Amino acid sequence: MPEPPVYNARLWFDPQEETLKYLPEGPRVCSAEQISWVAIQHGAEATYGSVNLLSIGPGLQITEYRSYALNGRPGFAFPTTVPGCFLVGLERQLVLCDVATGKVQPLAEPVDQEVEGTIINDAQMFGEGVVFGTKDLKFAEPKANLYLYRSRDGAVIRLRDKQTCSNGKILSPRADGSWTLLDIDTPRKQIVQYRLDATAGVLEEERVVVDLTEDPAFPDGMVASPDGNSLLVALYNPHPAAWGEVRQYGIESGECEAVWRVPGSPQVTCPQLFYFEGKVHLVITTAVEHMAPDRRREAHGAGCLFVMETSWNEPLPRVAWDIDRRAAIEIPQ
Repeated sequence: MPEPPVYNARLWFDPQEETLKYLPEGPRVCSAEQISWVAIQHGAEATYGSVNLLSIGPGLQITEYRSYALNGRPGFAFPTTVPGCFLVGLERQLVLCDVATGKVQPLAEPVDQEVEGTIINDAQMFGEGVVFGTKDLKFAEPKANLYLYRSRDGAVIRLRDKQTCSNGKILSPRADGSWTLLDIDTPRKQIVQYRLDATAGVLEEERVVVDLTEDPAFPDGMVASPDGNSLLVALYNPHPAAWGEVRQYGIESGECEAVWRVPGSPQVTCPQLFYFEGKVHLVITTAVEHMAPDRRREAHGAGCLFVMETSWNEPLPRVAWDIDRRAAIEIPQ
């Protein structure tokens, strides 16, 4: 197979404050002119994080930036049909959060009650609820879990146990009414595909799509390509490197199809695609987490957001959590 094409992303936004660079993840499209992401925690010992909003104008110029500190650590924050309200995985609980006031409304009981030292991490909303996972804060023990929040009855169902750091997820519908779930448990270094039966609350038909066990980096956040045939995967490299990477893998082939380099920031956490000015752009979050001072000096772009235009140009719908239906809906651009 020929070598995949390599592209270079450019630095787009520098939060300036080192605490906000510690662990940015989960960029989302809030509107045609606004992007959000979470800073999971504001430092190695911090027990709180924030939801961050970036408004953009012509030519991807940044017109406004706001950061809203939360009373806890958010693993993810999804925009909802109510402006300023987000569906958040906060510590161990799914909540609706008004970021301006900090007011939260729990959606379900807390998870992982039988263990200590875990919080909610990455998630994906879909037409029947939310699939979300937890992570061991020390990245050491398989005591985290993968869950389904099922909208129809508000049940929280454990789909899989013995994960360590549950990360990127993609869901797509099947003809039989079930769903295809692609899931990453980062330390295993594999992207695994399942059939999800949300009615029964079970995972079936496990298949390894991409195996990165020989790679020095760890797969982190993940999104689907616009045609649904490929995965865009953030690679979190804890070792010294001149750049980080987002890689595109074919779902059927498992082969690398393209690489986006992220200069000066090897710890890439999440990719996201957004449609702006007639083009699909890739926005990338990166992290400072656990960097020693000498490595931090070398990683000049760590903790910043990066962006680049892609070759895709089909309008992408915006996805939001419908508070009344308790489900993800698509909003045309």
